[in-house]
Amino acid sequence: MVIQKFKDKVSGKPNVAVYVDGPNVIRKQFDLDLDKLREQVEDFGNIKIGQVFLNQYASEKLIEAIVSQGFEAKLGLGGEKEKESDVDVYMSTNAMEAVFNDSIDIIVIVTRDADFLPVIQKAKEHGKETVVIGMDPGFSTALKNAADNVIELEGE
Repeated sequence: MVIQKFKDKVSGKPNVAVYVDGPNVIRKQFDLDLDKLREQVEDFGNIKIGQVFLNQYASEKLIEAIVSQGFEAKLGLGGEKEKESDVDVYMSTNAMEAVFNDSIDIIVIVTRDADFLPVIQKAKEHGKETVVIGMDPGFSTALKNAADNVIELEGE
């Protein structure tokens, strides 16, 4: 089977979609630098989709910081009873859209937990290269083993 890469016409690099599990990795204990994250992801290709998923408790200041660093802030859909898993479902749904988007070559998931394992598996089934970026404690071994590429960031 030949996998055709849809490279960016200007740069010739693969097109990348990045999905960040905000409640899981944007915490004081990890001090995630979105500028550095973007630079690491750009080593794989051109970021065409860059989304950070947040719950309803995200502050305006956090949302502004995310947007100023070149990402789209996506707020969870639930109301008062929203749980972290609702953010995961919203993020998974968006990531699956990229799996079926022929112009995206590489799917990058930034998280620590195995909730996104089905997305990684489906992306690989459809010929997408997969990258998982996370940190300890709690960086899922199953997720690391499923991805084509793993980047482990340093926590505190």
